[in-house]
Amino acid sequence: METDRDASFLKRNGLKAAVDFLRRYWLQAIAISAGLLIPCFWHRRIEAGDLGSHVYNAWLAQLTQRGQAPGLYVARQWNNVLFDLLLLKLGNLFGLAAAQKIVVPLCVLIFFWGAFALIAAVSRRPPWFLLPCLAMLAYGWTFNVGFFNYYLSLGLSFFATALVWSGRGRELIPAAVLAALVLVAHPQGFVWLTGCVGYVVLWRLLPGWWKLAVPSAAVVAVVVARLYLMSHYESFSVWQLSGPGIYNGSDQLALYGTRYYALSGVALLFGVACFVADRLRRDRAPKSWAAMRLPLELHAFVVFAVYVLPDVVRLPIYSAWIGALALRLTTVAAVMGLCVVALMQPRKWHTAGFTVIAIVFFAFLYQDTAVLNRMETQIERLIEGSVPAGGRVTATIWAPSDSRLPFIVHMVDRACVAKCFSFQNYEPPSRQFRVRVKEGGSPLNIDDSDASQEMEAGEYVVQPGDLPMAQIYQCDESDLTQLCIRQLAAGEANGRIGYHPPKD
Repeated sequence: METDRDASFLKRNGLKAAVDFLRRYWLQAIAISAGLLIPCFWHRRIEAGDLGSHVYNAWLAQLTQRGQAPGLYVARQWNNVLFDLLLLKLGNLFGLAAAQKIVVPLCVLIFFWGAFALIAAVSRRPPWFLLPCLAMLAYGWTFNVGFFNYYLSLGLSFFATALVWSGRGRELIPAAVLAALVLVAHPQGFVWLTGCVGYVVLWRLLPGWWKLAVPSAAVVAVVVARLYLMSHYESFSVWQLSGPGIYNGSDQLALYGTRYYALSGVALLFGVACFVADRLRRDRAPKSWAAMRLPLELHAFVVFAVYVLPDVVRLPIYSAWIGALALRLTTVAAVMGLCVVALMQPRKWHTAGFTVIAIVFFAFLYQDTAVLNRMETQIERLIEGSVPAGGRVTATIWAPSDSRLPFIVHMVDRACVAKCFSFQNYEPPSRQFRVRVKEGGSPLNIDDSDASQEMEAGEYVVQPGDLPMAQIYQCDESDLTQLCIRQLAAGEANGRIGYHPPKD
């Protein structure tokens, strides 16, 4: 529980408060960090959707640097690359298997403590009672879908925002340095950081009713952005793709199936109950409402943006869709919501309730990631037994219909490292990442983004020049964890045999 001495730390400027906090609580910080990283090591592999693609493309970058990847090259790119650069550099030193176990835990710590620092800056005290919530969020949808450049950018942006929120003039310098790293990590994290800082600064400068101009301008900017993108480019909103739902941050707990949806609903209702109980006790304390106003506005604005902005857009500078633009923002919505909750007067029953929910969440997560680990072991055995060294592989592996994590097919990418080539690898033809296909094409990778999508969907017609190429697929409709492999023939659809989800 927080003490007056805890709160006194946070009343100082951000850097001084951080130093004082670590001086007093360094042992607790180490223990919390160690416990937080358990999910990164409880299985042989870290299962996190697109992580397999990150690892595989880091290997392709290594081959390209050695001149062993004909038709591929590494482009100069200054954003959406920080996680990939760290993975590549550490992979060169220790091997990619070890690099994953270093870089991913590092990202988890940056994200967790960045969110902790921001919530502490807003509430002016360490948010001890929200540790279970922060741990779940650190392993929420954004982590499990594998958007690690974005995930890292958010963690760094939370640190920068915390400095601006509680800091003074000199602290703008380290905040600016962090902002540069945020931009290198992912542009969407940088947009959030600059937008949030601008919102906070303007809100504090304007007096009285003039403060309403800030959320009004933000809402208008989001609406204009939607109208422009929807009228100029192919795009779809969250509701068009995912259907009606609650996308306010609690959805970060909705992962591999229906039971997670129920748990996220319980977490949301419990948080609301805590908030209402606190308000009923303190309804005659207008200062407590005043402290909540700014983080509550930011939370509401981010939720509004999730529902209004397009979720996928196809821009002419890329050959592939840019996806999950709106859904990624629910991570930010969750953190801002926790900033509001942190302003409550903590009670033991708050901590107990959130802890029980977290225990159930991580029990579910352990079970489901164990299943994925077993599937990836199958893939490795199929490749070793049926694919010659340097052979081509494509795959159709579908998540269950109630899962919100569709990218489990990227297990094949990681399983191919140093053994084979995942011919449908989507990154090089998309032009959104560092490893790219040259104009003449490559024998190691498809050179067309639409064809890559068709392969993943099992709708690609195999060309004679693609062969020999193997197909990994789900061969038992009653058990989607069972996988098989076969050699493809020219003229057939690569998904002709095996499970396909029913079409809507």
